[in-house]
Amino acid sequence: MKNINNKIHLFCILVTLVLSCDSQLDIGPEDSLTPDVVLSNAALAEGALVGAYARMRSDNVFNGTTQLTQEWMSDNVNFLGSFPTFQEIRDYTTIASNGSIGAYWRDHFFIIASTNFLINTLPITEISDLTDSDRARLIAEAKFIRAITNFNLVNLFAQPFQVSGGTNEGIPIVTEFFEGDIAPFQLGRSSVNEVHAFIEQDLLEAIPNLPEAGSRGRASIGAARALLARLYLYRDQFTEAADLANQVIQSPQYELASDYTFFNQDDASEHIFQVINNSVNGQTSGTGFSGLSNAAPIGRGDAPFSQNLLDTFAEEAGDLRFSTLNAMGTDAVAGTSTFSTKFPDGVNLSDNAPVLRITEMYTIRAEANLRAGTTLGDSPLNDINLLRNRAGLPPLTTVDLATILNEKRKELCFEGQRRMDLLRNGMDLRRMGQANIADAAFGANRTILPIPTSERDLNPNISQNPGY
Repeated sequence: MKNINNKIHLFCILVTLVLSCDSQLDIGPEDSLTPDVVLSNAALAEGALVGAYARMRSDNVFNGTTQLTQEWMSDNVNFLGSFPTFQEIRDYTTIASNGSIGAYWRDHFFIIASTNFLINTLPITEISDLTDSDRARLIAEAKFIRAITNFNLVNLFAQPFQVSGGTNEGIPIVTEFFEGDIAPFQLGRSSVNEVHAFIEQDLLEAIPNLPEAGSRGRASIGAARALLARLYLYRDQFTEAADLANQVIQSPQYELASDYTFFNQDDASEHIFQVINNSVNGQTSGTGFSGLSNAAPIGRGDAPFSQNLLDTFAEEAGDLRFSTLNAMGTDAVAGTSTFSTKFPDGVNLSDNAPVLRITEMYTIRAEANLRAGTTLGDSPLNDINLLRNRAGLPPLTTVDLATILNEKRKELCFEGQRRMDLLRNGMDLRRMGQANIADAAFGANRTILPIPTSERDLNPNISQNPGY
């Protein structure tokens, strides 16, 4: 393992990934690259950060595959595809050598490596044309990216806080730059509480130096607060969750869209943070949102609505979240199924990936206020009726937790949140009549993913999840 202050292999990992500036660099042999070279001017420093954002376009991280994986682990999606590694996850027969899960682990840590480089070296590297405010902003954005990546990772590979109050094993907390994999650090797994505290610290330190607004594909104060609201909700810190969600809702930067055409708009006020894709720089394979969810012959047709989700929408006629966002098509087994049209481009895989949007903040505020017995910002009833009004549904007269979770399910289906909403509320991932109900029970071993075999072969200090 190379030390971050000595010889490093950064240029191909960080800068050339996306950097397109015209600056010409006089660079010697690969092993002579140092932070002083890689960050020799402000444009290169900005380019290294853009490289970290570019890694977020991996479908194994924020661009579809991990989100849809969590949808078919639960009750929203009926996975019909031919990928054996995905079928294992669907059937709760996953093994630790599952190649897709190994890719999830690897690609998350690639992002963490990129951010660690920036967070550790920007404070100590002299860059003559980089202002102090821009240096602070670059570090803050890197901390946001590291925080949201660690949060995604711990949600996939560890039981939720509610299983044992967060004392259960989470993931390794890696704060140094590394190449290839994290095994050379020989780190054990920190507890879920420790991982959550690290994420919280990154976000709280980032907020003062983040911009108030800007591209929806870059970190902002609103994005950091929104992620904190989600973190606090997942930890049953309801007062804090309601407060942070309310701060985002009150921001003039965000508002509910009038209809559901916002999904692929780069600057829609509905979005707080999203992964921006296009036909040149899109999802990294055909297994992201567009490829899996879109019907054949355009996409793979692997991930249609589950019958349970169809039945949920059928309970109230005229729900625009269904009627304007679905299409019938040929599925992966040559049948006819109903597919989401949130991500229609199965050819170029250019659809943007929603990560944080204002709709979620209303559901967080509603749930957190209900469970805390508060009305911070507004009442749970008013928040839910606001979403129902946009969906073309009549207002309710009362709400309870089941109602809020059901409305959130219909708002955010296919966006990867259903699994954690069920688990953190002590609920089974599958509903009556679906397969593998016992395996999908709250706290069951395979409701979380195994630590990859390849990682454990190189690191005896990292323990495996029970049942694997």
